[in-house]
Amino acid sequence: MVLPVCDHYSGVEVRMRKSLQLQAEMTQEFGACVFDVTLDCEDGAPVGGEIEHAHLVQEIAINTAPEARVAVRVHPVDHASFLSDVQIIVGSAHHKLRHVMIPKVESVEDVETAAQALQQVVAGHLPLHVLIESPAAVHRAFDIAAHPKVQSLSFGLMDFVSAHGGAIPSSGMGVSGQFTHPLVVRAKLEIASACHAHGKVPSHCVVTEFSDIDAIQLAATKASRELGYTRMWSIHPSQIRPVIEALAPSAQDIEQAAHLITAASQAEWAPVSFAGQLHDRASYRFYWQVLERAHQTGRHLPDAVQAYFGDVSCAV
Repeated sequence: MVLPVCDHYSGVEVRMRKSLQLQAEMTQEFGACVFDVTLDCEDGAPVGGEIEHAHLVQEIAINTAPEARVAVRVHPVDHASFLSDVQIIVGSAHHKLRHVMIPKVESVEDVETAAQALQQVVAGHLPLHVLIESPAAVHRAFDIAAHPKVQSLSFGLMDFVSAHGGAIPSSGMGVSGQFTHPLVVRAKLEIASACHAHGKVPSHCVVTEFSDIDAIQLAATKASRELGYTRMWSIHPSQIRPVIEALAPSAQDIEQAAHLITAASQAEWAPVSFAGQLHDRASYRFYWQVLERAHQTGRHLPDAVQAYFGDVSCAV
């Protein structure tokens, strides 16, 4: 399953509109839609103003360009505003949305509650993205990922650390500690493993040090190369490019993948000897995924494989 490698969150009106404008501009620049825009109700709506915020998100979503990739994060299924979010936003804008993010999911039952709510507003076709934010949810990650409506699991770092009653120090929420504290690393690995076991997309948590570009790129690189994440959150426009750069394959990897896939195609996907190594369909699948990731991050593809992907747009 291929999604843009960056999922950008915004909940303030001016930032939501600017995020969609930036998405369009970067699509023109890269020749591919390199990040999703998720309009946020959970943290974006002021207390007492949830209904008004839902109507704002509805208006923004409905008026997005046909090629835009826009999603919405609603309130948790046990929140008083969950159903109104679904009815107001998803009920009228489901034809523009790419998915619905459900925060604070604790069980398969929560996923099923969300799926049924979408079905009630004739939006059952939309995939669900799920935010795992507690030790119990991490324990159930494999079962949650197995649900057929779930497309992606994300890790909610801040709530996960807070759920431990002080047992994890505050450094566990920082850009360094979240890659060294055993409980945090274990949770990330469980979520990534659950996703890969069921063909879903693991999405790495936000980095709050948004002004430290080097730290963001390092975190994205670690998440991708060491923990198996293929997608990552952004909460500030300055984070988008570092995330894309870190999760994109290198030019050398792309060239190698293109040569091998070309050789495999010429052999009609039978085993081939390439650079002194034997390759078959198992490794073909790996190198094809390298090309898919290059395509999704706007990298230049050699002419020999570019035709596999055709015209690129946010509709991918």
